[in-house]
Amino acid sequence: MGVGQANDNSQNEHLSLRKRFVRPVWNILALPIGYIVAVLIIFCFSRRSQQGYRADLFGKFGRDLAKEWGDAILIAFILAMFIRTFFYQAFRIPSGSMRMTLIEGDRLLVNKITYGALLPFTKYRLPGISHPKRGDIVVFKYPEDPKRDFIKRLIAVGGEVVEIKFGDIYINGKLIEDPVIKNVYYYNRGTYGDVNKKVSVPIGYYFVLGDNSGSSADSRYWGFVPQESLIGKAELIYWPLNRVRFLK
Repeated sequence: MGVGQANDNSQNEHLSLRKRFVRPVWNILALPIGYIVAVLIIFCFSRRSQQGYRADLFGKFGRDLAKEWGDAILIAFILAMFIRTFFYQAFRIPSGSMRMTLIEGDRLLVNKITYGALLPFTKYRLPGISHPKRGDIVVFKYPEDPKRDFIKRLIAVGGEVVEIKFGDIYINGKLIEDPVIKNVYYYNRGTYGDVNKKVSVPIGYYFVLGDNSGSSADSRYWGFVPQESLIGKAELIYWPLNRVRFLK
């Protein structure tokens, strides 16, 4: 058997597998969605009799319409989920722990590319553009309840020693002068934020605080955020329109 014939057989097997398995599964997912749209289109825009409606819906016209819309909607859904998983995800701010940087009802876009997106159902992360750094506003899975997403400002990374003193942040004994941190008064509260408490952040973990320090459940109370719990970096408020801005 020649190389050309072997390639033809391989291609035929691939087409046969697609015909026997992929397309039927796709139709099972797409056609019900497509028929819902087809029903709406036919009954809303057709002026035929009830018998004519049935003929349109269950005839070739209805099948083609359902297939066309079902394919389009399913493709759009897959693309949206792909973008949400690996590129950007929208979040809504539910509390005032980050006031006035973020207020209740703000809607954000969170960049997953910067740190590298987590692979679904694993603890592995794709390569990112940069590492999380001090001052970033990060979204993460709450360590005490991974089903909940939290948003705070990153204050210290693994290997650093953090202390809250007179409302300021000290890292390794040095006052942090970055305005996004310096301009916030941080209260000495919680097990990890008490007066004269110097906290060593373990490697692979982060210490995070809310900008509204007086009303924020953060690392002062429950400790550190594991690297694998990071979802992404909050970059943009896109809603409401009067608050649209890039975050810093």
